[in-house]
Amino acid sequence: MRYATKEGTFGYLKRFKDHSRDFYRYDGERFVSSLGLGTFRKEPYREENYTISYKDAVKTALLGGINLIDTAINYRYQMSEREIGEALGELFASGMLRRDEVVLTSKAGFLPLDFPFPANPYEWIEEQIVAKNLAAKEDIVADQHAMTPEFLRWSLERSLENLGVDTIDIFFLHNPEFQLGYISYESLKERIKEAFEIFETFVKEGKIRCYGIASWNGFLYEPNHTEYISLADTVAIAEEVGGANHRFSYVQTPYNLVKTDALVYPNQKNKEGKIVPFMAAAESFGLKMMGSSSLLQMNLFKGKFHEKVGALLGTDGLSDVLSALQFARSANVMSALVGAADAAHVEHNLLLAKVPNPKPHNLKQLFGGSDAV
Repeated sequence: MRYATKEGTFGYLKRFKDHSRDFYRYDGERFVSSLGLGTFRKEPYREENYTISYKDAVKTALLGGINLIDTAINYRYQMSEREIGEALGELFASGMLRRDEVVLTSKAGFLPLDFPFPANPYEWIEEQIVAKNLAAKEDIVADQHAMTPEFLRWSLERSLENLGVDTIDIFFLHNPEFQLGYISYESLKERIKEAFEIFETFVKEGKIRCYGIASWNGFLYEPNHTEYISLADTVAIAEEVGGANHRFSYVQTPYNLVKTDALVYPNQKNKEGKIVPFMAAAESFGLKMMGSSSLLQMNLFKGKFHEKVGALLGTDGLSDVLSALQFARSANVMSALVGAADAAHVEHNLLLAKVPNPKPHNLKQLFGGSDAV
């Protein structure tokens, strides 16, 4: 099988009899672990980002019960995808894992460059993107981002090659709000429409199973912000290009103990036109959410958490990292993504697999009321 299936992912979760029944969630097509392994590293130009490899972390995650691996073509100039591909190839060849058990996501939008970093990145863009008619200079924003159908197809084909697979399960349009401020919102909607049209084609070709938008702040800002994106607008675009059976299925945006706007800040219209928080709007449209930046790039841990946090989340006696991840996979999040290049960190995070979901009443106490933390 070329992609994750209901049967394959259900068989996968049954391997882990000691895991809590809450650790896996069904998205309507496949079972997904509520923790996913992320492969982003900030400041990708730093040499230390290339002396490490995600391969052992990927193997540890997949053999330990995490069946969602998230990446993007531009992460570490394509190296993250390639290391995932190496790990998958070895596990598939050994018979320890099957393709239909694994949920793979990647993203396209940012120019990926390549490793080793080109001596002149502007020449690389000219030779690899512009000269090959993947995007004209005016289509490339700030020498970093493009959304032309030709560039998106090239990105997908390269990602499939890097990962060593025939199909990506969920393919995200990466931070489209990056273009706002350079182009108008109406122009952005036209570019999103062209992107969704080619994504629907990718689905028909069997190269992706569904698609989504991965956004940093675009879905979370106030509606009058320059980089705000209306979720209702993106759904309307998907319906226009794909009809009632469009394959726009997922959204990805930050959610963590500090950045809680997706759950609590009313800034998006839901299906009925009511202004609600992003998570509620996404649910009304039938979209599934992945939470990114679950640990806020470790900036959550400037001091020790209040003891009530672990008590309320059901992680009393466990580390603050696990408490933070327990929160990040709560509410309407299908899966919370956490980056880990060290296999030992993955093993630590997997301790959460034995912990049930936090109780909704306890979760509310983290936000307000006389006994709020």
